Amino acid sequence: MLCVDEKAQIQALDSSQPVLPMMPGMPERRTHDYYRHSITSLFAAFNITDGTVIGELHRRDRAIEFKKFLITIDKAVPDDLDVHLICDNCEDHGVPQGAGA
Repeated sequence: MLCVDEKAQIQALDSSQPVLPMMPGMPERRTHDYYRHSITSLFAAFNITDGTVIGELHRRDRAIEFKKFLITIDKAVPDDLDVHLICDNCEDHGVPQGAGA
């Protein structure tokens, strides 16, 4: 039993300066500016039995990428087990109803 979810359009940010470490009486400090590298989409499947996660990053969030992730899940699960997915609020990825992915 796997719980599948997605997080689309995650911004990949990087600080422009290193973080200044904490010192006695002084909190950790960061600069206010950052570099924006791009965006990415995360697909994850959580195994509710043992707590493991199957995850994949993709540049886009479409039916093609979701199908690739389903193939990854299929390869990661032993052949002798049936796969049951709980898809919480997954979008249709722009596929017309009844067309399949």
